[in-house]
Amino acid sequence: MITDFPFENENSLEKKGKNKNENHFSKKANNMLRLGLGVVVQVRTATALIQSSSYKYKNINISSSSSSCCCCIKSTTTSANNNKSFFLIHPFSHRLLSFNKTKAQTQTTTSMATGVQELLPPVLNSASDPPSLFDGTSRLYISYICPYAQRAWIARNCKGLQDKIELVAIDLNDRPAWYKEKLYPANKVPALEHNNEVKGESLDLIKYLNSQFEGPALLPDDPAKLEFAEELFSYTDTFNGGVITAIKGNGDVDAPFDYLEKTLSKFEDGPFFLGQFSLVDIAYAPFIQRYHPLLLDVKKYDVTTGRPKLTSWIEEVNKIEGYKQTIMDAEMLLGVLKKVMGLN
Repeated sequence: MITDFPFENENSLEKKGKNKNENHFSKKANNMLRLGLGVVVQVRTATALIQSSSYKYKNINISSSSSSCCCCIKSTTTSANNNKSFFLIHPFSHRLLSFNKTKAQTQTTTSMATGVQELLPPVLNSASDPPSLFDGTSRLYISYICPYAQRAWIARNCKGLQDKIELVAIDLNDRPAWYKEKLYPANKVPALEHNNEVKGESLDLIKYLNSQFEGPALLPDDPAKLEFAEELFSYTDTFNGGVITAIKGNGDVDAPFDYLEKTLSKFEDGPFFLGQFSLVDIAYAPFIQRYHPLLLDVKKYDVTTGRPKLTSWIEEVNKIEGYKQTIMDAEMLLGVLKKVMGLN
């Protein structure tokens, strides 16, 4: 399970560093390294922060550059039983999560379908070597911050395919050349390497994962529900376009969410779009996860106000383990969205 790392005696560490963020990060990194631990840091400025810090680190390897989205820092010290710990620090918030890995066991999150536990891989950038491409291993290429990639990631998790489909994280701001040249000419995420072929486009991909792999069915057999599912899949671009236009100040913010509230009333056998949890919920969840806090921040607009069905849907989706595994820090995602949309 992912847990907040308990820093002990943090207040006793001498306060150094030229600014608050640098000092905040340095104290935590220093405390980890005193314990002989390693760090996986998903902070664009991680290397710069560490290199400019007043702390002096020994036996540390930094396997990234300051322009990278992910930086690995590993202490060469290991405990007597060869346990190593890896940590993810979210951008902007610098909130630290721990991932403890041993020779026999990896501890992170638990799958809805199988209880499989998984260590999230570090992000690959232009300096990273490729995996052994087309060697028979099924791989899902994602970005931790991309909502389209998150769709496929959720579907993989909810099917219980962590042991069958390897996760590969790509830095979208510093993409490896081999990704486009040797794997996926479209140079986008998500992409699935399977049976010596590469497939992309998130909605097509989640349907493929559902139909071609074992695990719980993520679409019902009911023809009426399947027809409505296709209608909702088709509306996703309209929904996203309407919300983005409204956020930028030129559209009706109510209409897209009113539509969702109405559709959630169609089937009464559950709180989800088709009654029971399905690919339709997976298609919308990453975007509502982002738009809800963004609209609160930018427009002071709460998408749940006056929408009890949508409120219930958000609450129930947040209970789905396969989705919960993919959730990144809300403050981090908010910062990324505001930067991408030019709202800073």
